[in-house]
Amino acid sequence: MALNLVWLSFFLSAFVIACVRLAHGDTAIFPALLTSLFDSARTAFEIALGLAGIMSLWLGIMRIGERAGVVQGFARLVNPVLRHLFPGVPQGHPAQGAMMMNVSANMLGLDNAATPLGLTAMRELQSLNPRPERATDAQIMFIVLNTAGLTLIPTSVIAMRQAVALKQGLVGFNAADIFLPTVLATGLSCLAGLAAVAWTQRLNLFKPAMLIALGGAIAALAALGTWLLHAPPEQVGTVTALAGSVFILGLIVLFLAWGAWRRVNVYEAFVDGAKEGFGVAVQIIPYLVAILVAIGLFRASGGMDWVMQALATGIGALGLDTDFVPALPVGLMKVLSGAGARGLMIDVMTAYGVDSFQGKLAAIIQGSTETTFYVLAVYFGSVGVRDTRHALACALFADLVGLIGAIAIGYAFFH
Repeated sequence: MALNLVWLSFFLSAFVIACVRLAHGDTAIFPALLTSLFDSARTAFEIALGLAGIMSLWLGIMRIGERAGVVQGFARLVNPVLRHLFPGVPQGHPAQGAMMMNVSANMLGLDNAATPLGLTAMRELQSLNPRPERATDAQIMFIVLNTAGLTLIPTSVIAMRQAVALKQGLVGFNAADIFLPTVLATGLSCLAGLAAVAWTQRLNLFKPAMLIALGGAIAALAALGTWLLHAPPEQVGTVTALAGSVFILGLIVLFLAWGAWRRVNVYEAFVDGAKEGFGVAVQIIPYLVAILVAIGLFRASGGMDWVMQALATGIGALGLDTDFVPALPVGLMKVLSGAGARGLMIDVMTAYGVDSFQGKLAAIIQGSTETTFYVLAVYFGSVGVRDTRHALACALFADLVGLIGAIAIGYAFFH
């Protein structure tokens, strides 16, 4: 119901705004909306088509891991923590291993690997769903943790900052100086999402295993943050890129080697799993078209610009500092469109300077938020879930906390 109302609101608000602009003499607005309508539909199909190959690859690798018992081994490894967050998932179920690998890929900023692994985890969770069209508690928890996912290394943001810095002639620029603020902001978002779902589902998070895992994560973040803040920028880029590559290729080799050792016919297992990849990609096309077309219309109508102007006016009227307002569209757009948010981030860094407060804040927001509507549409659409229950509300709450936290942390570090 929530997604239905939001989707309908995008269309209706875009049409009303377009009518207002037409009344003021903007005769190009409706042709622009029509262009956006078809462009967004084409983009959705291209995304799904591109995802087909990646899904085939990862579903094939995952099938090898399942037959070799590696996925089940991962599930047993993380069971002490996941059984508290996902009480409806049996111990040792393949969904646990798939979720762990998805979370690991998200933490390293490996979007191309994280999405197929996440879709695989959703399919495994769907196998436990007694009502296939209605989201289970486990699926909602998994979705919200994805939309508020903790990213240890915002690799793409660091790379884009370095590229803009070079164009602006900055020598010796440390593009990784936003690492610690970004981790803190995304950590707040993740904790907020976790707390929201736990409160809704009446889960007790104060268990020894959960507290130990949280303490270990904080210690690891402190060690990684200390290194990144003192390492040369070029070394940071090299190491983060290397870490991501080693993780992905190492995972694939582990599955293949373990499968061969367990006498699994790895080639046949891969092909068997890969056959499902195209079907998954085709299944999500209607959901992608629906959400991207609605978001595209809202953007093309100027609705986002109106929202920003209203926010800036309201903040100024309250007497608050408005230095953060130029970076705010990045956070609002990221909920709707990752590509749109990246464009806005680069625009802010270009207009104000990559080393400015606004440029740094835009980078922190970009690295600590997720494309919530895209994730919900793709993940739930891949398994045919229509009733998302409280998933959207919890995810948007996490986004809001993450955005406010990013602004506060940006002021603490750089203003």
